[in-house]
Amino acid sequence: MSLKPTPQNGSTLRHDWTIEEILAILDLPLNDLLFRAQTAHRVYFDPNRVQVSTLLSIKTGACPEDCGYCAQSARHDTDLERAPLLSLDQVMNAARTARDQGATRFCMGAAWRSPTDKNLEPVIAMIRGVRELGLETCVTLGMLTAAQARRLKDAGLDYYNHNLDTSPEFYGRVVTTRSFRDRLDTLDHIRAVGLKTCSGGILGMGESRRDRASMLRQLANLPGHPESVPINLLVRVEGTPLFDAASLDPFEFVRVIAAARVLMPASYVRLSAGRNEMSDELQALCYLAGANSIFYGERLLTTPNAEADRDRTLLARLGLTFEEVGPARTDPGACHKRAPSASIFADG
Repeated sequence: MSLKPTPQNGSTLRHDWTIEEILAILDLPLNDLLFRAQTAHRVYFDPNRVQVSTLLSIKTGACPEDCGYCAQSARHDTDLERAPLLSLDQVMNAARTARDQGATRFCMGAAWRSPTDKNLEPVIAMIRGVRELGLETCVTLGMLTAAQARRLKDAGLDYYNHNLDTSPEFYGRVVTTRSFRDRLDTLDHIRAVGLKTCSGGILGMGESRRDRASMLRQLANLPGHPESVPINLLVRVEGTPLFDAASLDPFEFVRVIAAARVLMPASYVRLSAGRNEMSDELQALCYLAGANSIFYGERLLTTPNAEADRDRTLLARLGLTFEEVGPARTDPGACHKRAPSASIFADG
């Protein structure tokens, strides 16, 4: 099919993608798709810089949700050791270590369905402390009310993470304790108070390519593109319903990274969970496809992550460097954004 012309001629980004258009992008010959993604990437970012975030689980396990991929669900029989909310000192020590290792953003995750107002009080203290270290702040705490989103914004939070996980059509096969609409409502509250959004999904849960296209469409057609789009590869955890899910073709993962870059060219596209199982060659292809953000450190909440030394070595081999950004940054492409070209995307 012929793709609708969609050059980023000016500052306008599209929010009206159809599933069929996105499927056509995913179906492109891989070389053509990578070229298109690289072209989009270079409009908004330095292609040789990678933003680095560190993720810390500040409260682990005993979550009442039944997310089929998650070891933290109280409904799944995994070996995960539950842990109460960390102290402020513990979080600050971890944040200092992350900063000293090159991270520019510090993310904190708590296994709650939704926090109580009382839960937010110690988290707000953590946010303020981490900001004082010169780091951007991000939290993922579950569903939020509008009032809670406002409290976090007033506390100085930069980003809120709330993934869509998968397509609305496939969602009920992964999670039954909340609806897809619940996730969109939380994103609405985050966006309404001016918090930056971190939202993406998980690949390899048994979804179809059409589901992957549908998930990307949901993200790209939000009123504002998420400033960060984490793309996770399912980490199969024994005791979870998705432990026996079939492995995803690595090239399909690369295709989704590239499509995310084409659809949301001014957003950070982050390699998230599953990197520990990726070869150096696969990660290199993902960077070529437009990924420009990673989680850095040995763990992502409760699952292993690529070790920091391995990351530094790989980035050096590829000629990539860490992005250095302070907490005052407000525009997802501000440090390296270039004037959009009227000649890009002649085929859509």
